[in-house]
Amino acid sequence: MMRIYLQQMVEDIPDDLLPEAWADHDLAFFSHTKRLYDYQQQALCNALKALWKYYWGVESSLTPALSPLTKGGEGAGSGGIHTTRPLNQKFWQWYLDNGLSEDLSIEPKSTFADLLREYYAGYIDAQTGKIAKIAYEEFINRMGFWMATGSGKTLVIVKLIELLGRLRRLGEVPPCDILFLTHRNDLIEQLRRHVAEFNTSHSDTPIVLHELKDYAAVKREQSSLFQEQGITVFYYRSDNLSAQQKEKILDFCNYDNDGKWFVLLDEAHKGDREDSKRQHIYSILSRNGFLFNFSATFTDPRDIATTVYNFNLSEYIRRGYGKHLLVLQQELRAFKDKSEDYTGDEKRKLVLKMLMLLAYARKMREEKVVPAGNGLYHRPLMLVLVNSVNTQDADLELFFRELEQIARQRVDKTTWQSAKDELGQELKQSPAFLFEDERVKVDRSVWDGLSPEDIRCYVFNAGGGGEIEVLLRPSNRQEMAFKLKAADRPFALIKIGDISAWLKQKLSGYEIAERFDDESLFARLNEDDSDINILMGSRSFYEGWDSNRPNVLCYINIGTGADAQKFILQSVGRGVRIEPIKNKRKRLLPLYNAGEVEQNLFQRLKDAVQPLETLFIFGTNRTALQTVLENLQKERPKEQWRTLDVFKVNPEAEKACLLIPVYKPASAPRAQQNLIAKFEIARDELDALRAFVQGADDRVLLALTDAEPKQVKVLRGALQQNSLFTNNGRQYGDLRRLLRRVVDYLGITPEEVDRLKLLEDEIRHFKHITVSLEDISKEDISELETKVKRVKDYPTQVKEVRELYGKVSPEEYEQRSREISRVEEFTRDGKRITIKHIARHYYLPIVLSEDGKADYIRHIIKTESEVKFIKDLEAYLSQPNNEFQQFDWWFFSKLDESLDEVYIPYYDPKTNRIARFKPDFIFWLCKDKRYRIAFVDPKGTEHVDYRRKIDGYSGVFLQKGQLHPLMWNGKTVTVHLFFYTDNIAKVPTLDQQFWCDYVGALPERLLGQS
Repeated sequence: MMRIYLQQMVEDIPDDLLPEAWADHDLAFFSHTKRLYDYQQQALCNALKALWKYYWGVESSLTPALSPLTKGGEGAGSGGIHTTRPLNQKFWQWYLDNGLSEDLSIEPKSTFADLLREYYAGYIDAQTGKIAKIAYEEFINRMGFWMATGSGKTLVIVKLIELLGRLRRLGEVPPCDILFLTHRNDLIEQLRRHVAEFNTSHSDTPIVLHELKDYAAVKREQSSLFQEQGITVFYYRSDNLSAQQKEKILDFCNYDNDGKWFVLLDEAHKGDREDSKRQHIYSILSRNGFLFNFSATFTDPRDIATTVYNFNLSEYIRRGYGKHLLVLQQELRAFKDKSEDYTGDEKRKLVLKMLMLLAYARKMREEKVVPAGNGLYHRPLMLVLVNSVNTQDADLELFFRELEQIARQRVDKTTWQSAKDELGQELKQSPAFLFEDERVKVDRSVWDGLSPEDIRCYVFNAGGGGEIEVLLRPSNRQEMAFKLKAADRPFALIKIGDISAWLKQKLSGYEIAERFDDESLFARLNEDDSDINILMGSRSFYEGWDSNRPNVLCYINIGTGADAQKFILQSVGRGVRIEPIKNKRKRLLPLYNAGEVEQNLFQRLKDAVQPLETLFIFGTNRTALQTVLENLQKERPKEQWRTLDVFKVNPEAEKACLLIPVYKPASAPRAQQNLIAKFEIARDELDALRAFVQGADDRVLLALTDAEPKQVKVLRGALQQNSLFTNNGRQYGDLRRLLRRVVDYLGITPEEVDRLKLLEDEIRHFKHITVSLEDISKEDISELETKVKRVKDYPTQVKEVRELYGKVSPEEYEQRSREISRVEEFTRDGKRITIKHIARHYYLPIVLSEDGKADYIRHIIKTESEVKFIKDLEAYLSQPNNEFQQFDWWFFSKLDESLDEVYIPYYDPKTNRIARFKPDFIFWLCKDKRYRIAFVDPKGTEHVDYRRKIDGYSGVFLQKGQLHPLMWNGKTVTVHLFFYTDNIAKVPTLDQQFWCDYVGALPERLLGQS
């Protein structure tokens, strides 16, 4: 199985390495009612890094010939027959440097070898004179987004279009046209809807859609002014591009544009890479641009290698965004092997098991979830996908006949109990979910009490059994509903291509009632009051539809072979969406951990929701289903991580009063406060902005900024003074973009100190110190844990040995003394870590990688400046009468930027928002009635962004340049900030009060400050 290369490569690029033009994007904002999830933002962040690496980062600095701004030359795309472009060469070399060794070259088939010969150089077969092989280097200007069905790929596509438009306008990428291709009309309509929503909140740079066949007319009519007013995007059906022209089929050669396209291809798996002419057409169109592949089901190794972000089905579920998956042992072979002697009872028993699971999920919701509040979770649904619909003994007919018999109550007690016992036995063994360590938990009281009455109530919407009647809408020939005659609500729906044959051949003799309401039952399936509990259909509707509701999914004669992989992954993806609370699309526990669910509600629901958060899957061939789904496991990075659960809070620190600041939004936005952090801008652009705003009508400013009238008033007032701006030379290059940024800046609400609180779980990274199971064996882990525990227990061991003095022989005492150690070392493949007991550290012990190379362990101290600080601190503490001894007590702790929640708020001009500065260390020091909290951040003086963090600290914790005291239980508390370097002389004099270059300066200054 090919591994993912590009994602790992770009995620190794530090965020702060990207220039402002690449980092200065709001990746979350889509519209006033919609923000992108963290994983969608990460996908875009990875894409930006890959594009920056391709166009600018392949060398430390690009030569003019390679610059994307260069006109002509191979770097900008020469078109026609050409040698490999330098950008591709260097991008491909980056893959090779990262270990790509597989042969991904293309061997063109004879049917389109001539087509490829026109555009690509390759290895020529000496006998035929034709291209025998093309190096994949020619196609490497691409990236893939492997994102699960229901994960919001279209939102990412629209935001990516916005980013490409901005980068193109700023000259950071070539001026390629943008082309969106997908294989279905409903996906084009979905793009239209999302673009319309995006445009309502982006009037300054709307996205303008045009059909590709109008390309020449649009390009001819476009003026430079029009181009500035929006981002033009062409679109077309991907399967209607070919090498010939027909009524709807377009000859791509007429739209080649010298290969200067940014092509966004949705559902890129359509058509195998080497056998599909269309796949090569997409590559040809983007040969001097870039190709972006979006799909839920990548199977080609080239797509997997070039995936820039993997959020496929397994990742989607593993990270809490989808339901758990359980493939049941029960197989539906009774519907397949017609030659074998399967009785009607055996078929009925299988259908009963499906209905029991549906009723169980429904009953758990009604009895345990609904009483907790309105709008929680969905009404469970069973989805039945069949292979045949209209043939004799079609799968759909066989299933329906058994459903009908159960509805008529033609199930004897023996069959009922046998089905319940068999399924119950499997569930009670707590089988493991796919992709996760979690297991099935059955509520025994609900399951054991499940009865035929529950089936009638929760499945058939009826109080008793009876005959089935058919409900039709005369205007809709694709769906028909079923209800019991004794009931007043339908319970099931069939959705197929055409119901006419069924009405004539399968349902003759049934009572048929026509309904004339406007909306189809299928269209209303996701509504809270939908009565449908069972949805039956074929392959025809598994795409273009998704729902929160499915909890039982049945494949009847579908997915029995390996060739069904794409269908299985797509259809499972249609049923995994979850929405416990309105607009919260994660399972309950991840929502609770993220603070998005109140504790009381979580406690009421936590033991009841697993059936609603699970998709139970029945298949005709369980092994085939399991194999397809488990293949996703192989597509993960091989490394797995295990948490070392041996690090604990220092018992002495637990006794101390460790305080941290808590913040709240300030009482007024930035425009009404005289704050230190200013909006950074070049003098000429500030002058141009002032002149424009002064001469513009309010209506123009409202249209350009999408602001409110009061915000325009604030903007005019702010531009009349200089206190909110600093002239640092920063260029924005686009007046509308600058205008929007200033309005946003003026509306930002800073944070201020609300109170102090006792430290609880805000420092937690030591609970997540993990080791790679790929790199470290079980024996190594055991050795490492032993050493960590030995160092952690160092004080106890010292005490125990001292108590032996005089009680054992001198030789034994000396031997026992040698066995205890404050420091241990562990080495794996030459990569060493040091485990240390530092008595005043918050948790014990600490772990350092002095050369930073120990990549087999996470969340330890491995940054060079941090390691040096710890060493310097230890050296200073070893000195007699060091200044720390002047305090009554003190402790300190390492802070982890990714996991801990101790921070200083500051204004980040790159993102134009309030960000969180998490220094590397925090100190708590107390003497008499004076309590100091000191943040310490080791860094080199070349990091110019320290000034913004000083501004943030000063705005929160200083008043008129003096420390602002806080009170806690009779003690005066002050908060301090220090940057630690090796040479304070390099720091500007104005800032030296915040810097120190030896550890002793910390306690000296704290003792000297009032």
